[in-house]
Amino acid sequence: MTPTTFPAAQLLADQRIDLAIQAMTVPANISSLADEHKVSRKFIYQQKSKAAQALKDAFAPTGANNDVLFYLPVTKAWLYQVILALTLICHSSYRGVVEFMRDILGVPISEGSIHNLHQVAMHRAGSINRAQDLSAIRHALLDEIFHCNRPVLAGVDARSTYCFLLADEAQRDAETWAIHHLYAKDQGFNPDYTIADGGTGLRAGQKIVWGDKPCHGDVFHILHQCEVLANTLSKVAKGATSERKKLQAKAGQVHSRGQDIDAQVTAALQAEHLAHALASDIQTLAQWLGRDILSLSGPELATRQVLFDFVVTELAARENIDSKRIRPMRVALQNQRDDLLAFAGVLDGKLQTIAETHHLPVYLVRQACELQRKSDTSPAYWEGWCQLCAQMGHKSHAVFEAVKLAMANTPRCSSMVENLNSRLRNYFTLRRQLGGEYLSLLQFFLNHRTFLRSRVPERVGKSPKQLMTGQEHPHWLTLLGFGQPQPLRG
Repeated sequence: MTPTTFPAAQLLADQRIDLAIQAMTVPANISSLADEHKVSRKFIYQQKSKAAQALKDAFAPTGANNDVLFYLPVTKAWLYQVILALTLICHSSYRGVVEFMRDILGVPISEGSIHNLHQVAMHRAGSINRAQDLSAIRHALLDEIFHCNRPVLAGVDARSTYCFLLADEAQRDAETWAIHHLYAKDQGFNPDYTIADGGTGLRAGQKIVWGDKPCHGDVFHILHQCEVLANTLSKVAKGATSERKKLQAKAGQVHSRGQDIDAQVTAALQAEHLAHALASDIQTLAQWLGRDILSLSGPELATRQVLFDFVVTELAARENIDSKRIRPMRVALQNQRDDLLAFAGVLDGKLQTIAETHHLPVYLVRQACELQRKSDTSPAYWEGWCQLCAQMGHKSHAVFEAVKLAMANTPRCSSMVENLNSRLRNYFTLRRQLGGEYLSLLQFFLNHRTFLRSRVPERVGKSPKQLMTGQEHPHWLTLLGFGQPQPLRG
């Protein structure tokens, strides 16, 4: 008989666990368990012992964690790295660094020393930022963020997320923006087009420097404004319903005393009906705008323009109901139509080029584009995919890849600047005043730290500078002249 034929050898891990648990119970009969499973009593005791040791390890006192894992050579350079890492990676204040150094490392240090170290880092970071070649930026996202009511001018590369502009200014007028465009131009900045919201100073400043260079409208802000309007009107409608119910309840209470409020109830019913109808209409128009007109995968530019004008007309027809809320939305859409739809013209040109390259009708290429609106896990997507493949033949895979690449390289919003704003907030809250040098350090740090995670898989493990230039670079601490960080330990 070979060992593999023994019943004990044939027991799976889960079966051994169950056997050990049964053996550890107080009324357990080891002999009965051995007979039931056709194993020896010695085997039962072995499983019981393993389970008991596992429980003992699980509830072992924390003192077992005091074993030395490894040693670090503590030098001044290493302490400088720790101080900078605490403020930039961990968002610590200067006082927090002082407390950490005192309580964890037993090293006394003053806030002044920490400040002086950061001044050195700021100066070096600013020099590196100004020396960076910006010629690789093709689509620039521009916006204005605020801290303590002061504007911070921001610029981000749409493809790599590299922040090429981060400046604290007293004004955000055309001259101020123009000056920063000239600074960036000296570093090779010359994008195909920019994307920004309707800020007049921002757009005027670009026009001073770049003339007729396109500045596309930012879809993110206008859609957010539409969403806020729809949600506000929905709340107003709910409030009208509550008011009608209150009046009806009041009418039921006072009607027996001869107080007639039927007219008020009737007026409340009419107001409720009007409010709900308006909220529903605005919600529908907002969805059309976001899902069809301003969506990346949609109809050609001419069709989008017709649909856009229809939405504006419908909003104008409802201004008399709630002019205070609807008019600003209508005016914003009407004034920015061509800027907001500029991305559609760019995408149309790319789809036309793909069609000519593969000798296919452009409508088939557009169908491949519109198919991207559906989830690739849905039956509708694969049904459409199969139909297009049947019409395109062997060209289908190349066309689909080209369409996806064209869409990925056609930005239509400056939401990446809002993402930058959210990352900066953790630093801004630590200071009342920012200062140009401090922003230079933050700009350097965010551009040279690697992404731990991202919705775009190509960005994981790379820094914005590496994504923009295609070249690797040393760790950000090394670039600042503070040495090489400790290597990862296996």
